Amino acid sequence: MACNSGTCQSGCYRDSSNEAEEHPPVKIANEAPNDVANGRKSTEQLSIAVCVKCKVNKTIAVAASAEGGGDFSGGDSGRFCADCFRSNLYGKFRFAVTSNAMISPSDNVLVAFSGGTCSRVALQFTHEMQSKAQKNFDASPDRALPVFGVGVVFIDEKAISAVSSDELDGAIEKMKHIVSDLAPPVKQFHVVPTEAIYSLKAGDAKDRLNELLNAVSDVTGKEDLLEHLLMLSLQKIALEYGYTKVLLGTCTSRIACHVLEATVKGRGYSLAADIQYVDTRWKIPVVLPLRDCLIHELNMLCSLDSLMTVEVFNGTRAGINGLVSSFVKLLQEENPSRESTIMRTAGKLTPFHFNRMSEDNNYNDQVASQRRQKKYSLKTNDALPPESFCPICSSPLKIFTFGTSISFDNAKTSLDAIGAACCASCHFQVLPKDPLSLEHFISLLPPSMVFQAEDGDHLSQRQLREQIEDCLLSDNED
Repeated sequence: MACNSGTCQSGCYRDSSNEAEEHPPVKIANEAPNDVANGRKSTEQLSIAVCVKCKVNKTIAVAASAEGGGDFSGGDSGRFCADCFRSNLYGKFRFAVTSNAMISPSDNVLVAFSGGTCSRVALQFTHEMQSKAQKNFDASPDRALPVFGVGVVFIDEKAISAVSSDELDGAIEKMKHIVSDLAPPVKQFHVVPTEAIYSLKAGDAKDRLNELLNAVSDVTGKEDLLEHLLMLSLQKIALEYGYTKVLLGTCTSRIACHVLEATVKGRGYSLAADIQYVDTRWKIPVVLPLRDCLIHELNMLCSLDSLMTVEVFNGTRAGINGLVSSFVKLLQEENPSRESTIMRTAGKLTPFHFNRMSEDNNYNDQVASQRRQKKYSLKTNDALPPESFCPICSSPLKIFTFGTSISFDNAKTSLDAIGAACCASCHFQVLPKDPLSLEHFISLLPPSMVFQAEDGDHLSQRQLREQIEDCLLSDNED
């Protein structure tokens, strides 16, 4: 039996009824009433619905849900309001431009416009930057700094695609409307066919281009060759019309795919050259101001601002490129930070010396306070020999000590030099294996590739001579 004595120290058990009477339940001081807890939950839900930056406006997701708009769930739509999201995305673009000296007041920038989301945002942001520069120019009493020019180019791939003429003509009219609707300064719109890289009549150039692509049996190699031909087309139109920079809308999502594609294809050495903000290996430097922007951010901006997009040549990728794109898309669905992680990891690779803008323009002193030159751990020209480039894909080639990985000994003509100067990836995926087919393929290449191979031939021979110069006998020695 349990004792009923209040002074019992034996540790015996008491009746539960008596214990309940003597020791009623004690309320914890920190325990909040139900109405207070519900109020706290409401406050937390309200804080989630408010923009984390301005802390005033509703987030994009909440505003869209209240208005019955489109699907803006996930990502920055749950963190920012529309205005803060727009300013944050434009801030990434502007910081990339200013910190890497992409655009100077004397430049004439050519925006590559495909009609898709990335190029549409690139055009819009470049236009906004130009408009602001124009306002500053008009308000300046001395008008010392000019306003950079902007042109737009669309590469017509009708010769190598199944798009009908009517569909293409309608798309081009929409693009002209997009460009003309932009506020002054006026931007010139160019439409350039891919076959324009040949200095031939339209029909002959089209036939040669198709013959060149049909000579490549590998699907991945054909896509890579076409991508390089498009870059040559951009370079050609930029040179003809006096543009000083080519601006691409390449974003983080595309770069993440390219990182894995290049890794699989064995282009690890040249990978760092392709993913930087600036690429001056071309005669007209190429810049990527949207390098830090994700594709879903760009899609969201186009939806919020009702930016018209025109999808023309948007066929699915095939081969290695298609597999990698599907793989990265799956990774991104599982974890929204995967694309950024891939790009940041590859970004740790040491850039080449041509991955920065040269300091030779006349306005460096005047705009030094307006831009912050990004500090890279770049290899200097003294530490790195002059680069040789693959004539097919323009990838930098590694020159080994006392010789090269490329042999020009048997290259009797410039056509032979092209086959000898290609990188291993192009040898495997682009160049035909049969000697006769290879000779025919090389004869179909555009003149710019032939000239580049000849320059690379002379450069490599000079590099080889410099490396073995101490071992050579002079004319006065026996």
